[in-house]
Amino acid sequence: MSPMPTAGRRARYRRGMAQDPEQLRIGTAEREEATQVLSEHFSAGRLTIAEYDERVGALVAAQTRAEVRTQFEDLPAPHPAFLAPPLPTMPPMSRHPERDPRPGAEMVTYSEKSKLVAGLLQLLLPFGVGRFYTGHTGVAVAQLFVTIVTLGMGAVWSFIDGIILLASGGVDGKGRRLRE
Repeated sequence: MSPMPTAGRRARYRRGMAQDPEQLRIGTAEREEATQVLSEHFSAGRLTIAEYDERVGALVAAQTRAEVRTQFEDLPAPHPAFLAPPLPTMPPMSRHPERDPRPGAEMVTYSEKSKLVAGLLQLLLPFGVGRFYTGHTGVAVAQLFVTIVTLGMGAVWSFIDGIILLASGGVDGKGRRLRE
């Protein structure tokens, strides 16, 4: 046998890649797994000694998945794991260009609003002005209301929100990242 594959061998190999999975050859690990599962069926009393011996002999001589599958057709689960149907493959998920921060993602669109301005407005006018600026009117109204109701003590919320905006940025009302 020559060490270099011949054209005929390569063609047979390529044809084998597209063949039926049931006709794929099995190895020692698959034979041992099938024998182990068959012994579990024997232990459960589903097979007689003669049937067990016959099936083990067939498993040892088996060369393809189809030959192994025939030994388990009339038996309930468990079956060898390699006989399970392959899991369906899902197409890759598309990336959302405006919200995907991973490297290699499509271009991220930024807001026309600045995180510096939003953060400073939250710090200097701590009653929701920075959130009005970014377009989060619901949060801004809530911060304003809490600040008024608590006679200024609720400004702590706006102050902390301003620090977070300066440190890690945020998004505007449309979900776009704030500019640096």
